[in-house]
Amino acid sequence: MLVLGILSLAVCGVLGPVAWNMGNKAMREIDADPGVVYRNRGNVTAGRLCGMIGCAMLVLQVLLFVVWLVAVADIRNGI
Repeated sequence: MLVLGILSLAVCGVLGPVAWNMGNKAMREIDADPGVVYRNRGNVTAGRLCGMIGCAMLVLQVLLFVVWLVAVADIRNGI
């Protein structure tokens, strides 16, 4: 999850929701068995957070692209 989360920030925002989803599943598995000490809980949390940030950045990029398309359409209609 951590690798996917980092990749969603650095390379491909589409991996953000994947990292977020996998992180949620892993956290449910960790929380389901409290008797076992998991050493990767911090990595899972960091991967989830990076996935959330990557997802937010992806939504922002899509919104900016839509605004850009509308602006280009308005400019072409005005000519």
